Amino acid sequence: MDEQTEELRDLFVETTGEESVTEGQTAERGDLADATTPEDADERVRELIARMRERYAFESGLDDEALGRVVTGFYADESDAEIADAVDADEATVFLARADLHLIRDSDRDAPFPLDDLRALIVDDVPMDERADRLDVRGSDASASQTEADASVAADAEATVEHYSQVVEADRRSTRANDRFTDEFADLLTDADLRESHTGDAHQSGLEEAAEDIETNTQL
Repeated sequence: MDEQTEELRDLFVETTGEESVTEGQTAERGDLADATTPEDADERVRELIARMRERYAFESGLDDEALGRVVTGFYADESDAEIADAVDADEATVFLARADLHLIRDSDRDAPFPLDDLRALIVDDVPMDERADRLDVRGSDASASQTEADASVAADAEATVEHYSQVVEADRRSTRANDRFTDEFADLLTDADLRESHTGDAHQSGLEEAAEDIETNTQL
């Protein structure tokens, strides 16, 4: 304990008469630093996934162990291709798993039409094929043409709208849950990464802030 810390401690004891509180707080900070091991984080991630499965209808078909790997891969900034290799699935399945788990990337929202327009159609419960028409994804003549080529264009348009509809629906589910699950995933995996030193670039700023907090607490 340096001189400044000692003076602050003496002032606190003199003011409150509660020396034991200071000692308890010091112990608690130590406990928090060691609260979540990587193994504990993995277990709690699976518990969160189980809770989500009870609440939502999952579409990917992956089991909870594979879904746990999807979560850790997402927060490690792995691509869907990398995650797909790790769980022995294809990228489309990984995307569905991420949507099931509310794990949407900013790049997932780069739609060829305004997502706000799609959200409005979803709220109005407009059928998928009609969404493509209203968003003009098929082009001006594709919906009226009966040729094989134009039918393929229409199918591709519906697939595109369905993909971004899944993005919007995942965001809506997350918002209704107050982003609780994604926040808990992030908290758990950030804690684990602090101890494992495997944090990706997406977590770097958060780690720097944590380090500043630790330094401030040490000085106090």
